Amino acid sequence: MNKPIDPALLQSAEAFADYAANTAARIDTGAEAEALAQGARVGISRPHESAHLHVAGEATYTDDLPELAGTLHCALGLSPVAAGRLEALDLDAIRAMPGVVDVIVADDIPGANDCGSIVHDDPLLCPVGPQDDGATGGEIRFLGQPLFAVIARTRTEARRAAARAKEAARVVPAEPVLTPQQAHARGQYVVPPMHLARSDKGVAVRAAIEAAPHRLKGELDVGGQEQFYLEGQISYAIPKEGGTMQVYCSTQHPTEMQHLVAHALHLHSNEVHIECRRMGGGFGGKESQSGLFACIAAVAANKLRRPVKLRPDRDDDFLITGRRHCFWYEYEVGFDDEGRILGAEISMVSRAGHSADLSGPVMTRALCHFDNAYWLPEVSMHGFSGRTNTQSNTAFRGFGGPQGAIAVEYVLDSIARQLGRDALDVRRANFYGKTERNVTPYGQVIRDNVIHELVGQLESSCDYRARRDAITAFNAKSPVLKRGLALTPIKFGISFNVPHFNQAGALVHVYTDGSILVNHGGTEMGQGLNTKVAQVVAHELGVEFERVRATATDTTKVANTSATAASTGADLNGKAAQDAARQIRQRLADFAARRHGGTPDAVRFANGKVQVAGRELTFATLVAEAYTDRVQLWSDGFYSTPGLHWNSQTMQGHPFYYFAYGAAVSEVVVDTLTGEWKLLRADVLHDAGRSLNPAVDIGQVEGAFIQGMGWLTTEELVWHPGNGKLLTHAPSTYKIPTANDCPPVFNVRLFDGPNAEDSIHRSKAVGEPPLLLPFSVFFAIRDAVSAAGGHRADPPLRAPATSEAILRALTAVQAAPAAA
Repeated sequence: MNKPIDPALLQSAEAFADYAANTAARIDTGAEAEALAQGARVGISRPHESAHLHVAGEATYTDDLPELAGTLHCALGLSPVAAGRLEALDLDAIRAMPGVVDVIVADDIPGANDCGSIVHDDPLLCPVGPQDDGATGGEIRFLGQPLFAVIARTRTEARRAAARAKEAARVVPAEPVLTPQQAHARGQYVVPPMHLARSDKGVAVRAAIEAAPHRLKGELDVGGQEQFYLEGQISYAIPKEGGTMQVYCSTQHPTEMQHLVAHALHLHSNEVHIECRRMGGGFGGKESQSGLFACIAAVAANKLRRPVKLRPDRDDDFLITGRRHCFWYEYEVGFDDEGRILGAEISMVSRAGHSADLSGPVMTRALCHFDNAYWLPEVSMHGFSGRTNTQSNTAFRGFGGPQGAIAVEYVLDSIARQLGRDALDVRRANFYGKTERNVTPYGQVIRDNVIHELVGQLESSCDYRARRDAITAFNAKSPVLKRGLALTPIKFGISFNVPHFNQAGALVHVYTDGSILVNHGGTEMGQGLNTKVAQVVAHELGVEFERVRATATDTTKVANTSATAASTGADLNGKAAQDAARQIRQRLADFAARRHGGTPDAVRFANGKVQVAGRELTFATLVAEAYTDRVQLWSDGFYSTPGLHWNSQTMQGHPFYYFAYGAAVSEVVVDTLTGEWKLLRADVLHDAGRSLNPAVDIGQVEGAFIQGMGWLTTEELVWHPGNGKLLTHAPSTYKIPTANDCPPVFNVRLFDGPNAEDSIHRSKAVGEPPLLLPFSVFFAIRDAVSAAGGHRADPPLRAPATSEAILRALTAVQAAPAAA
């Protein structure tokens, strides 16, 4: 499917100018210029605050920090089997290897040997069981599980020694459980099963299905996805005075790292300092799973009283850490002649891996997103998080939402084919209403529904109906190449599943020269969070953006923070920073009125100037005057999302502050002889509310679309069926999309409309929701495969839709008429 890059494009200034012009065309630059002149600093497209540092190579990541004298390096010895018992570790030969300073085992951990986020079931290092009394050894849970840590003078020496784990470990292997189906058959789960029904504990849904004019029953497999962050997991631990510890860590959740390290070292939280300036990508993979690396580095540094850096090789990172959960579904639905779902029952079984990690919240979100943009009058959902002898799966952009929503899209796509209707018409017939048919299965009333207007705009702007007719004509004349088209919508809930995580703090400092420093609890992983927060502060204080600088996320500055996840980074931290900046602005306004006359309410801050009582001062001048009058020029801010509640036992409540909407249309061509395919065109309209930074948000939508397309088409995870080894553990075997996979026509626009809720400047989150937009790519491929069989059979296409999977589906639909 890859198209070679035209070398001329790489050397053509005109080509880059055309791209820039195309990007600018999607943003109303005239309106932005006018708003900027009036003093606005939000709603303005501006570069990422570290873009110039990225381009110049000056942006520092954890591995770029200067290493202190005496720094040692750590590598992990990994289990050679997927299941069994660890009866002994013979480490003498490893300790004698060149450069090795020490080898750390489970017994060397002074505190808790655990890095579980919610359930404490995830050991840092596999313990060795006592042998003298006949007791069995420690449980080995997956191939790649850390057994010990080697500390050496250099990273190469540490890795060479750790690679001898197979020789050092005496294990008794057992038969591994590798698939969610196997775990489900055994009733083997990491958390108790979950059940969510609209009414009567699911009893009514059976009656609705059985009474429906039409019924559909089936199964679906959707694979997982590796985060493949460009910067791998890394932690650098530095012992400090009095037994305290500082850890520089590439993490989305510094506070959780603080807690985990404190527990491992048997310290108080105030004795552990975590700092993260930026990450080279996270995508959820550094929310909880950076904990193991932070803790092991800290344990080694604590024992040896020397700095220790732990940066695993990419292959080891793959083998140790988890990823997006793969899901297996069984479903049954009843529907009417228009394709409206009358009743639906579905079981979702995920591959959770060996421990709970975040599998419970992921499944909760999957169940709460099965409805996607559709009213389901009767529905019963069952979620099972299967315990398997694989890496413990974790957060990934969308956090279960994509796995939940794709199931109902698959069902609706099949209903449309069974009825001989256009899939868009069936989807539209099932949309949520605005004042009726607007209550989710978990009881939340939808008050901000814009899906009708949004889809209508996209359908018109992309010429959906005319292109559908053209594709039908093309397929009738083309025996080998088949084209497919699909339009899919999204509705994505924004907030953490756990209400108390929806809070944030910030510090804003104004210095006497008028420059401003902001620190907040969110982490920057390239998504532009610091840029947006700085824009918010600049807007509140009426100064140029360049006056504001955001500093590293630091547990000694803002305490008790939540993870930068669930698309809440700008919502929470932007509001907290706004609160702090407003307090300073009010103090300055009060002072200006006292000093120069007038009332505080009449003082205006804009464009670096302060207008008060007919006078105009520079912001820096007013700040300097305020300092001499002993006015406090710094403040802390706090925000908690209002109106959230959730009962995890009944699976009912109001878990989301608002919903983000969107839709995408994709057109593909499939080669029916090889299974190869290409995305020809994608049109996207996404709801970002009143965007804080349209350029950044469009970039997020584009990136999420291509990343989600990779999940559904090329990124296949394969475990050896016998020994449980992850076979796709390197770039040579695991295929993420490249620039060549972007469609030649890629139209991305933001839907014009403010958030109905009082979010930060009425914007909406844009991190996770657009990952669901490339559902349209998968269903366009399914449409093309269906065309190869004359649309007489429903294609049994699984995700990822690799060329092999497409060929299998093609074989099935082409054989269907003969079998009938």
